[in-house]
Amino acid sequence: MKKIETKQEYLDYVDQKSPNSPILKNCFNAFWVGGLICSIGQIIFDFCKYKGFDDTSCSTIVSIILIGLAALLTALNIFNKIGKFAGAGSLVPITGFANSIVSPAIEYKSEGYVMGVGGKMFTVAGPVLVYGISTSIIVGIIATFFV
Repeated sequence: MKKIETKQEYLDYVDQKSPNSPILKNCFNAFWVGGLICSIGQIIFDFCKYKGFDDTSCSTIVSIILIGLAALLTALNIFNKIGKFAGAGSLVPITGFANSIVSPAIEYKSEGYVMGVGGKMFTVAGPVLVYGISTSIIVGIIATFFV
């Protein structure tokens, strides 16, 4: 094996050994799987409207069902396979958030419910929550004074 001495030689070596990603295929799969998830949500929403619920209740029910399905599919190790196939198409909707909570909870269950599940459950989603909530508070304060 040839000794790598420069940064460019290293980058060339990495390019040679790394498989090429089928970008167009990956984008297509992300698009249709994300669209399918959203379509399922719309079907649930329309069914709730048919049953006489108001828009707010319908939205809440859709969120609960999609989160529950994603959590169940994560527990059955099916969501990971969907994620490998669809990439961001399965992770961007609310289902990705459910997966980011359930996966660490399952992984660290052996460490106990308090220090394992409770302590590690938000390792992936925690920073998203912190920065999302913090940003919404800052925007709310700015909007209060300037709007």
